[in-house]
Amino acid sequence: MKVIKEFNAIDPVIFESSILLTVGRRVLAKRRWRGQAEDGTDFGFDLEKPLRHGVCFHAEQDKNYVIDQKPEAVFRVSYPDQCQAAYRAWQVGNLHFPAQFTESYLLVEGDLAVRHMLDRNGIPFEEAIEVFQPVTAASNHQHVPAKLLNYFNRW
Repeated sequence: MKVIKEFNAIDPVIFESSILLTVGRRVLAKRRWRGQAEDGTDFGFDLEKPLRHGVCFHAEQDKNYVIDQKPEAVFRVSYPDQCQAAYRAWQVGNLHFPAQFTESYLLVEGDLAVRHMLDRNGIPFEEAIEVFQPVTAASNHQHVPAKLLNYFNRW
């Protein structure tokens, strides 16, 4: 097994032959995981930050190894203007679901809770199967008791 500990983006046009390592979004979001490329080569990943769909993570002997994220069930929620875009994104975010944004629609995980919210509010959407690459948070959101206790101890 080849262990990838450091990732430096490799230009995928260096070699003509690309070998895919297909993986789901939730596994790809991790920093430590294992996978097998379509040629049978095993890889272990121990990275500082997660990889993304389409990146070439390893090259050797005229071969590029490229991440191929599996498509998944999503809802495509269109919006006619920026006001509606903000409102719909807020509603999805209020449910703590990740979203991917484009100029004319947002993609959100195809979950039953999201479907109910969209139906309840009369928001049109279509079901789709796509590679889902949601926005990642810049900071970590936690409800840690120690922080709350520190706040109360100041009184």
